[in-house]
Amino acid sequence: MKQVFVEDKQKFLNENYPFGNVPKLTDKRCCLHCHRVFTVGDYKIYVEEGEDFLYICCPYTPDCNGSVIDWVDADAKF
Repeated sequence: MKQVFVEDKQKFLNENYPFGNVPKLTDKRCCLHCHRVFTVGDYKIYVEEGEDFLYICCPYTPDCNGSVIDWVDADAKF
């Protein structure tokens, strides 16, 4: 996978976030894969070679393989 960089991370998130209620870049989330809390604005974007689909990933990628689907509110109770 190759990392992709964008100028306006909030605009990218607004246009590509796959769920309702797009988070702000200052919001906190926890990744269910690595169990680390992070600021949404630190997310990374990756693309598979030969594909067009952009993956919104945990900021700790590539050490963590979590993506946006694995993010929960940092204050969530389990």
